[in-house]
Parts: sequence; structure tokens; C-alpha cells
Amino acid sequence: MHRRDVLAGLGSAGVLAGAGAVAVYGVPSPDEFSSGGGGEGADASEQSEPPEPIEIETVDAPGSEAGTALVPSPSEPTFIDLFGTWCAPCIEQMPALAEAHAQVGDRVQFVSATNESVGEGRSITEDELVSWWDEHDGNWTLGLDRNAELTVRYGGNGYPSAAVVDASGRLQWSDNGVKSADELVSKIELVLDGDADQ
Repeated sequence: MHRRDVLAGLGSAGVLAGAGAVAVYGVPSPDEFSSGGGGEGADASEQSEPPEPIEIETVDAPGSEAGTALVPSPSEPTFIDLFGTWCAPCIEQMPALAEAHAQVGDRVQFVSATNESVGEGRSITEDELVSWWDEHDGNWTLGLDRNAELTVRYGGNGYPSAAVVDASGRLQWSDNGVKSADELVSKIELVLDGDADQ
């Protein structure tokens, strides 16, 4: 195969992926490119207005009720964990999440969400998801990020991903990879302390 054929194929794949992202999420505005994203190291005061909360479906599972939730919460800080049941590091992360939830879960909206295709005839059934959740001692809100909106907004470059959003809806911290309970609690408490000062 010629080099130009390979490059043309790669370019075509990139165009298709970009077109798919635009079809699902729309065309990004210039403000989205200039706002800095608000990740670790970003100054929240430099961000434009925070984005609107995303409504997700919640699952009837230990610590969670079937229904919907706005993420982030419009009235309190929010901790977001993004995971996949197929992800070994996500399983490794669960004990630290449980410990962090036990320490600060009553002071923040604490949510874990997956963008897996959940349902009958899909990659995982809801019963399988609930069994996974129960097996790994999940005991807080479990949500479905069906359109990957949370993943796009708050996800890092891999799973698990975690984010902390303040009560005003501004992203204050996000990172991916396995974290200790102490790391998670310290990031959540920084936001809680900041919200208490306002």
C-alpha cells in the first residue's frame, strides 16, 4: 500500500469521526475553545458562564433510585465518577470511591455514571449493571450517560475519570486514573471550603 493511500484513509477516518461528533454534540462555539475547559490548573474566575446541568437517567441500585438527576447539581457541589464495567482500573477505583463517599457524600451530590449501552440486547443489561454495582460495593447515585454528554464535558483521556464541580456549576478539578480516597476527598473538600467562603 502506498503512503498516500494510508494517509488518505486516516484523513477520511478523522473526517468521519469529526462529523459524528458534530452530529451528536453540535458545532462548538468559539467561547468553548477560549474558556480553557476549567480542568486542573484552570482559574475558575476566568471561565465564562458555567454550562447548563445535564439530565441523566438514574438506576435503581444500592444507594440509587430510578429516575433522573441534574449533573452537576444546581444547588450543591458535585463529584462525578465516570466508569465502565469492562474497565479493570474502574473496579480498582471502587473501594476509594466508597471511602470518599462515606466521608463527604452527605455534603455533595456524589454520582457515578457510565456511557455504556445499557438495556436488553445492548452491551450490558440493566440487571448486569446493578449486579456489577452491588458486587463492587457501590452505594450512591448510579447514572446512565446515554449520550456521553458527561463524558465529553468532564471525562479525561481514559477511565476512570473524576471531576469536582462547585455549587455555581464551574468545573474545579478533573483527572483520570485510579485515585486514593484521600486524593478524592481533598479535591472535594477544597471545593466545599471554597463554597463555604462565598
